[in-house]
Amino acid sequence: MSRASLLLAFAPLAAAALLVAPDASATNFSLWIHGRNTGTATKAGNYTDFSYWGSSGTAAGVNKKAVNWDGKSRISEQNYRIRDALDCYCTGSNWCYIAAHSAGDAQIGYALAQFGGSSRSIKNATPAADGTCGNAGGTQTGWNIKWVDVASGAGGGSELANIGAWAVSDKLTDDLKTATMRALYDHNQTRGKWFYMFAGAKGTLYSGTLAGQDDEAVGYHSTGGVSVTGGFCNPGDLLCDGTLTTGSGTTSNGKAKWSYHSVLLRDDAEQYNHYANGAWAGIIAPVRADMVADAL
Repeated sequence: MSRASLLLAFAPLAAAALLVAPDASATNFSLWIHGRNTGTATKAGNYTDFSYWGSSGTAAGVNKKAVNWDGKSRISEQNYRIRDALDCYCTGSNWCYIAAHSAGDAQIGYALAQFGGSSRSIKNATPAADGTCGNAGGTQTGWNIKWVDVASGAGGGSELANIGAWAVSDKLTDDLKTATMRALYDHNQTRGKWFYMFAGAKGTLYSGTLAGQDDEAVGYHSTGGVSVTGGFCNPGDLLCDGTLTTGSGTTSNGKAKWSYHSVLLRDDAEQYNHYANGAWAGIIAPVRADMVADAL
């Protein structure tokens, strides 16, 4: 099911609002929230550092901004970085499209569930070196977000974290355990914002510990936004608990997706792995293409 048909089917008022000509004074931004990053550190608070993704000159949606955090601390400890960006660019007359990868899915999910109903100071979209923006006057509840595109979301955790396959001491790995991540915040509470899931399936032999179809790091139960763990696969695959369906409906064996979560891309051709490789590659490629086409 397409983004447009989902909006018309489940949120007609929101769909109508998106079709109205925007306020001439408003500015739209595309915020890119990266995932686990234990290699080259991104510059936290620097909204022009796209080193996690690829060339900063690559098109990736209107007025793109890189939402950088340390990529290794607990979600709760670094979530202020995401909230700073949302306050800067998604308040007042400004609106945001969000793209998130891997643990970035948990970062935006946590921000919305925990703080999306809170009072926010309207900011001036002019960041200081620490990533915060000055007050423009006034307050509002939550943030102005049109929708969220998620590349191989780790909001449901990964079995690789469960078994210690990432032999590191970063605290984020503890958060990424399936039971821990699924209990970290209310995944159904998105403040009515749709999460469009892009689920990769180009796994390898060493990722066999992951349940069902996977992209080498995260399985379909997480990348597809399914509300329970399990082995979910592409149509026709054997030895699976069920098929991951596109759209927002249940899996073939009746397991619900989280509220406002819809699978926009299921990797039936098994061509997308988890990694950007410094070139907007893997499952990030179709998300970038969608942001270029629709984040306007």
